[in-house]
Amino acid sequence: MSRFLFVVPPLVGHINPAIAVAEELGRRHHEVAWAGDADVLAALLPPGVDIRRCPVPDPPERPPGLRGFAALKFLWEQVLVPLAAAMTPAVTQAVAQFHPDALVVDQQALAGALVAERSGLPWATSATTSSELVDPLAAMPKVKQWLAELLDGLRHRAGDPSATTDLRFSPHLVLAFTTRAMVGDETQVAGPVCFVGPMRRDGSGDAELPASSGPLVYVSLGTVNADAGPRFLSACVDALRERPQLRAVVVAPDGLLDDVPPHVLVRPQVAQGAVLAQASAVVCHAGHNTVCEALSFGLPLVVAPIRDDQPIVAEQVVRAGAGVRLRFDRADAGQIGDALDAVLSEPAYAAGATRIQESFRAAGGAQEAADRLEKLIA
Repeated sequence: MSRFLFVVPPLVGHINPAIAVAEELGRRHHEVAWAGDADVLAALLPPGVDIRRCPVPDPPERPPGLRGFAALKFLWEQVLVPLAAAMTPAVTQAVAQFHPDALVVDQQALAGALVAERSGLPWATSATTSSELVDPLAAMPKVKQWLAELLDGLRHRAGDPSATTDLRFSPHLVLAFTTRAMVGDETQVAGPVCFVGPMRRDGSGDAELPASSGPLVYVSLGTVNADAGPRFLSACVDALRERPQLRAVVVAPDGLLDDVPPHVLVRPQVAQGAVLAQASAVVCHAGHNTVCEALSFGLPLVVAPIRDDQPIVAEQVVRAGAGVRLRFDRADAGQIGDALDAVLSEPAYAAGATRIQESFRAAGGAQEAADRLEKLIA
């Protein structure tokens, strides 16, 4: 029996994949503890799980219009570096008290990598998005150098100054919650990358669907983008209004959309897995979790990326032949409708989605991830 300490940011989409791996380790009689935001973890984990509380700064409000380098700069300087600084003392204490054999560190919880380096412990990266695996800054050497200097400064303040590897990628093991079929042949990460596929955990709840019949379309901008997307969501409703042969579930805050036709159901939250199990296509922002969950059901996508890793994930969807990409800021009802017609009627998109679905099934999931973690400490 061994001990694993999971170090995670206060982000549900980053924690859920790790939970599936931790549960598999628990079934194998390993001890697991968590370091992170105790309130967020307590809401996601079953009672009695060992949680080591880490203080986390209140997230700053991100200006909705940030794109490109401005968005990247804001993420690192205002969110990730302060998070690492706030969490490092508590993660250090957790290591001293729990005595883990290895750490499993989310890419956005850099405190775990810093403490593992300084403690000389083996650690694995939990890579919940495929965007970093393709070196998105390769064509921007000055930006890449800026980020390297930022990480180097963080390491000299809180880690092992003699270490030279990228804090975002463990030199021991990178657990990538995607597959080579999805990422393509562009993986740029040096070191042992294990593609284990996305961790889909069955959610609770029943699917509330429109009373009408016909192919079901699911529309969502994720948990943090809906307020920024009233124009796009309204255009989706307009496209669906012109297609009464379809039915749809649209995730949007109460009061954001009006004049909704009866074959379109708008709700602030839904049991996403239950809806996807009955859907025929998905319209989304190309968030990694939403895309992977849709593809795990073999569903073709219409993707309209907004920022962060979403343009990279959208490009991977298109390259895999599993969907159509639109401009989030410019797509109108006609373009959205045409894209929906294409993914619903052209067999090539369904075939592309099915190919990725099969790669997910073959990847090994939580069992493969646990196997690799056991080898890490062997």
